Amino acid sequence: MQKITPCLWFEKELPSAIEYYQTIFKDNLKVVYLGDEENGPGGAYQFGTIELFGTKYDLLAAGPTFKFTEAISLTISCEDQEETDYYWNALTANGGAESVCGWCKDKYGLSWQVEPKLLRELSISSDKEKRNYAMQQMFKMKKIIIKDLEK
Repeated sequence: MQKITPCLWFEKELPSAIEYYQTIFKDNLKVVYLGDEENGPGGAYQFGTIELFGTKYDLLAAGPTFKFTEAISLTISCEDQEETDYYWNALTANGGAESVCGWCKDKYGLSWQVEPKLLRELSISSDKEKRNYAMQQMFKMKKIIIKDLEK
């Protein structure tokens, strides 16, 4: 059992948000529960639980009281450039936005880090020259280009 479950607050239309994420994450997203509740903070609200790559998230649609910020982001660990490109393009399309260093926002304003595994490996490498080179290259990028991380 997962001891801590993050809760993501959406303004409205929770079923639409879930469908959006299902188009991106396909078989890696499972809907555990989705329902409407009454007498929430602003009247009726929607609540759901999804499982994304084995981690559960509660989703709440209860009005515009709170917005997503970059203070919380979800990191996608990508095997290669093809997977990096796929998630980057899917999340930044249709109202999403690119940022820097592999960060982007989806159309709901949720922040994501689309991170190739090689970037993580290089960023903690014991070889200071490799580590510094990779970090300097990353600082110049929006979407991470794996071939540009190594000399």
